[in-house]
Amino acid sequence: MTTANATPAIPQAPTWSAQRAHAWYAAQPRILGANFLPASAINQLEMWQAETFDVERIDLELGWAAALGMNTMRVFLHDLVWAQDAAGFKQRIDTYLDISTKHGIRTMLVLFDSCWDPRPALGTQRAPMPGIHNSGWVQSPGAAQLADQASYPALRAYVEDIVTSFGNDERVWCWDLWNEPDNQGGGMGYYQQFEAQDKIALVAQLLPQVFGWAQACAPTQPLTSGIWLGEDWSPTSAILNDVQKAQMALSDIVTFHDYSWPEKFLARVRQLQAYGRPLVCTEYMARGMGSTFDTILPIARAENIGMINWGFVVGKSQTNMPWDSWKHPYTFAPPSVWFHDVLHTDGKPYRTRETELLRQHVNAV
Repeated sequence: MTTANATPAIPQAPTWSAQRAHAWYAAQPRILGANFLPASAINQLEMWQAETFDVERIDLELGWAAALGMNTMRVFLHDLVWAQDAAGFKQRIDTYLDISTKHGIRTMLVLFDSCWDPRPALGTQRAPMPGIHNSGWVQSPGAAQLADQASYPALRAYVEDIVTSFGNDERVWCWDLWNEPDNQGGGMGYYQQFEAQDKIALVAQLLPQVFGWAQACAPTQPLTSGIWLGEDWSPTSAILNDVQKAQMALSDIVTFHDYSWPEKFLARVRQLQAYGRPLVCTEYMARGMGSTFDTILPIARAENIGMINWGFVVGKSQTNMPWDSWKHPYTFAPPSVWFHDVLHTDGKPYRTRETELLRQHVNAV
């Protein structure tokens, strides 16, 4: 399904003005939530394929999220599930959105992702590697697709079908078009050997096209892609790469990732405020890195920043393990401090005080 036969022009600016973006943001509740993957899934494919789409688990976990005051979830899709069965995939997205809405939670949908394994494959997904963080997450598009421009029409069709189908859906809060597009995989360098040659240059050419495809569908929700890499994100920065320049030039709202100490988080906020658009942090909270609910949420509240942490219920993704588990797997004992995640598999809080902080944040005047 496509909205037009002609290829949309590559955009030079966001569709929304800064004024429209701020008016939209002012009408939102205080944004609080998590990146959502049910504990029963190791990656996006296992979450969305028909054989492993776990309605009961999704319903249970979103109920827990609502009880903590969370009103927003960031959820990753995958182009291969659409290519296999577009109608079935959209029906499952619709089911997910019905469940989330029942719990008072709106969704940010993520279309593409450059993180972790660049060799996605449909079917049964591998079991988690013991003691290793995010050992089964996969990229979309994969390296083979990214390197083959003949695959781009299918990627365009995927974007246009999903955005057209849900672009006027009040259950969808925002579109994150590409997660960390200039990421070189992850796994402490393990996946570098499998990446497409000249990956960043390929993404730099494709990302503006993705924005153009989505803009042409005229969704009522804002479009974004979050910056995450580097030290200076200000408009006058001389070190932004071509991917980052496209992200900052084309996003309706500014989104970003930061897993650092509160001083650095605030410094990044100051850099990004110079763009004059609403700010939402779509990844944070890595306890071992100094990013915690205790230290970051007060800053976010004072600066009016939407907050979506990585990880909710510990499960097959094992993101309670730190990033360095790729070099030093936690096979004999768990880490002394959880890295990400908020709840145990049975819903018990990792730290009760954290759940209190979440409720206080979303309900504070």
